Amino acid sequence: MLYLKKFWIPTARGEERALQYNGKLNMECFSNTNIYPFRVFPPKQLSEIEFAPITIFYGGNGSGKSTLLNAIAEKLRLERSAMFNKTPYVEDYLACCKYEMVHGANRAPSGSRIITSDDVFHFLLDVRAINEGVDFRRDEVFEEYAAWTRIKMQPLRSMDDYDRFSTQLEAKRSSMGEYTMRRIPKELDGKSNGESAFSYFTQKIVERALYLLDEPENSLSATLQKELARFIEDSARFYKCQFVISTHSPFLLAMKDAVIYDLDRVPVTVRPWTELANVRAYYDFFKEHAEKF
Repeated sequence: MLYLKKFWIPTARGEERALQYNGKLNMECFSNTNIYPFRVFPPKQLSEIEFAPITIFYGGNGSGKSTLLNAIAEKLRLERSAMFNKTPYVEDYLACCKYEMVHGANRAPSGSRIITSDDVFHFLLDVRAINEGVDFRRDEVFEEYAAWTRIKMQPLRSMDDYDRFSTQLEAKRSSMGEYTMRRIPKELDGKSNGESAFSYFTQKIVERALYLLDEPENSLSATLQKELARFIEDSARFYKCQFVISTHSPFLLAMKDAVIYDLDRVPVTVRPWTELANVRAYYDFFKEHAEKF
């Protein structure tokens, strides 16, 4: 499915025109040497991006793929969880950007969002904090169980004693594990960081929306990266989702019919995944050690 059709970022001339009358350049509280995100993309000769149901920005560290993804997200005013660290020049840069949605729409569909590595990291921290709370409560219940089983059963004399009597009776009739499991909340999922990260994507991505994913492979094993690739392909094909992804994961780069912009090339060009430097590095490594498999 296609929602976002095209996105334009300023050319070198457009950037200089915007900066020429920018009063911030003459103010001491702003740096005139670091005007990020200006001057990131003109050297790459990139000004127009045309999108497919799955579009990928590929490149090494510092190539600008996350910068481009965030620029699109901010211009389209997409939902995000983690805060975006804006520089003083971001709004000026965004004013130079333009986009075109399909069918003349002026905004992305409801539920569209950007998911960054920070979002996933904060989610994993929340899971850990909750599970640590569960662990603390588990220790309390262990002590409670031990206390009830040590004390001699007292007869039920009135209804005021009912809660105490029934709890102690339950402890006497149950193993520690059974008693504990009935009295503490379950851990969120009992999964590894990678499994929890994968579940975060499957929870946040629903049908009929535009999703920007910034290096979603972080925290995921090779197996889970392949699972995520299948999930994205199925979501685009069957659930009318559109994806724009920054990544250098070969498993995501190999997704069927994905359009890949190589931000390491000048000018930036669309290239097949098998020609990308990062993928070739993996290929050469395994080919060199083929006899060991």
